[in-house]
Amino acid sequence: MKQYGYGHQSISESDINAVVKAMRSDFLTQGPVVEKFEEVLCQYTGAKYAVAVTNGTVALHLAMLALEIEKNDEVITTPNTFLASANCIIYAGGKVRFADIDPVTANIDPKNIEKQITPKTKAIIPVHFAGQSCDMQTIQKIAKQRSLKIIEDAAHAIGSDYKNTKVGSCQYSDITTFSFHPVKTITTGEGGAIMTNNEELYEKLKMLRSHGMTKNPKQLHQNDGQWYYEMQLLGYNGRLTDIQSALGISQLKRIDKFKSKRRKIVETYKTLFGNDERFSFLVEREYSDACFHLCPLLVNFEVVKKTKREIFTELSSHGINLQVHYIPVHLQPFYKDRRYKTGDFPLSEEYYKKTMSLPLYTDLTISDVKYITKTIQTIVK
Repeated sequence: MKQYGYGHQSISESDINAVVKAMRSDFLTQGPVVEKFEEVLCQYTGAKYAVAVTNGTVALHLAMLALEIEKNDEVITTPNTFLASANCIIYAGGKVRFADIDPVTANIDPKNIEKQITPKTKAIIPVHFAGQSCDMQTIQKIAKQRSLKIIEDAAHAIGSDYKNTKVGSCQYSDITTFSFHPVKTITTGEGGAIMTNNEELYEKLKMLRSHGMTKNPKQLHQNDGQWYYEMQLLGYNGRLTDIQSALGISQLKRIDKFKSKRRKIVETYKTLFGNDERFSFLVEREYSDACFHLCPLLVNFEVVKKTKREIFTELSSHGINLQVHYIPVHLQPFYKDRRYKTGDFPLSEEYYKKTMSLPLYTDLTISDVKYITKTIQTIVK
């Protein structure tokens, strides 16, 4: 029986050849291919600078450190996200404040951001859920009025556009972070990147990525010779490899095809599920041209008799292994121990109850989509 997950990488012979070429070169870890990957990311997004790192979580963590989030600083993000969007704030010593979502898009609601701002607020992390950009122009206006920093968590959104501007350009933010996990639109195996237009942040991020060290003669306090380096910050080992970067460069060449196929699959799902009262989908706003990472199906459990657990179990027996994005972060035991409780963010909680992520990846065929849809329509009663 063919098995379907919610996401899967698409690896071509060109990808494999690129990786083999890198493995046969003089550099396996951080070398010239990493720099080339950073260059092509800048060319694609329009940002001035890119720092490739080991994964999207490290990208967020280093972004917090570069922006000097410290003890008692508050940072606002959404509960409808993966854990890393909130955890990175705590890694840096800050405090998490959540703002509820717009139920139509499942993205953070700018009106709810404003409600959470206090004198201690230092930054906002909007998360581009499922690939659709948040309303960045509105969020930027809020941030500028209060001198707040913005870090776009674009783990889902490489390839997406907001008002005809590529997500990752940092036109509306100080920093944008990407993830290149295998379920994302492009992959480096594991990997991530940090984009910015600020040269000072860029230089700082490069040091934070590599133990806080620099060999740049312009940054050294002294210079004993060509071997000399200095540790100027408390950094980490967040370096990506040339092998992974070679895969990333190759994958990025196909991103427009990936985007087109993903959008076609989403539109096909919407057409096939039709106007059935049991099902609905999130709405894509007029400012968005999303490269969809997820395709959430919303189930109307007021008319459906089966539970979500029963639906998942039955679908698994047909080879359809769905996922839920996300369990609201504030409902995790770690965050419940930090004053959050059920009922704090009702829109995110209601969304969680009814959402299921459909399979969405480039190698799905339309026949696969029809089978998945028909099976769900048959089982969900």
